Amino acid sequence: MIKMKRIAAVVLSAFMLVSGVGSQAYAAGNATRAAIRTVSTTAIKSAKKSTALSTYWAADSKPAKQLRSYVKKVTDKNNEEYYIPKKDRIAVFDMDGTLTCETYFTYYDTMMFIEYCLKDHPDRVSDALKKEAASIKPGYTAGEELARNFAKAYAGMTVDELYDYAVEFGKKKTESFANMRYIDGFYLPMVELVKYLYDNGFTIYVVSGTERTTTRAIVANSPIKKYVSPNHIIGTELEVKVKGNEKTSSNMDYKYADGDELVFTGGFVQKNLNANKSIWIEREIGQRPVLAFGNSGSDTSMMNYALDERNPYHAQAYMIVADDSKREWGSANWTEKSAEYKAMGYIPVSMKNDFSQIYKKKIKKAATQYTE
Repeated sequence: MIKMKRIAAVVLSAFMLVSGVGSQAYAAGNATRAAIRTVSTTAIKSAKKSTALSTYWAADSKPAKQLRSYVKKVTDKNNEEYYIPKKDRIAVFDMDGTLTCETYFTYYDTMMFIEYCLKDHPDRVSDALKKEAASIKPGYTAGEELARNFAKAYAGMTVDELYDYAVEFGKKKTESFANMRYIDGFYLPMVELVKYLYDNGFTIYVVSGTERTTTRAIVANSPIKKYVSPNHIIGTELEVKVKGNEKTSSNMDYKYADGDELVFTGGFVQKNLNANKSIWIEREIGQRPVLAFGNSGSDTSMMNYALDERNPYHAQAYMIVADDSKREWGSANWTEKSAEYKAMGYIPVSMKNDFSQIYKKKIKKAATQYTE
């Protein structure tokens, strides 16, 4: 305020020297008020810009406030209780329903399987797989059995071929939203959060139930591609072998040579949900995360692993609640879900109240969820 008054005084003095006083006093007063308004507006804009998580998060969002407070404490070297060295600032994110949409029929890897079997490559899959793909309807279970069907469908594809197909599929439009391709389903507030953590020295991992190669393709073509490297992606595992050795029982019985191709055999290894998330975090990262973000019960093992009392650092876990039925297809009951998650030690995030904007402005919810 003092600075603004000084600026106003300078403006007034300059005006009086050039134009004189008396009949010009009214104009000088206007110039002074204009200068004050300009300074005030600039100050307000600067303050808003400097506040983290303020672009797509609601101004009164409690989870955003908690995140800012947490990051401030763990990055402050003078805070002996909370400080976390940069090498140990590990944040893990589930993908579907946490970073990107899954609360309607447009679930990336499921729709990709359906399109592959019924539209793009029906000649490559069995009649049984076509039947399975055609039977999937809203409310289906994205469990291990479905993942096993994915493995069968992609048998014979090289890793690069599946990656490229996933990229191309992402360019297709979903019927659940107007002006949305499958790759456009990332929640803008979560993209903002990933960037915020990355800028504060956190290493970001995506720990998804979606197959790993597909997850890598999705992330590499998404708004978070600068913040998550391919080796920081953990996903569902399908069996891969060197082409020509698909039926060889052990990978120890042959060697990779220059020019060899890695192919999916049709075999299934593991679905990266529930306890598998904590197990594979330990196996691939080798230490407990200090931040975990999920959206469903299948993420709780990952979150509990971070919150385990044996974690040497203060950790937090956040649950995204799909309770927005106007901008999204969410149907969760906030009162019930938030109470449930708080009881488990998680911080619930309301898509309806904490997200000021979910998608790009041109993207709008369709009149119906899915068209046959």
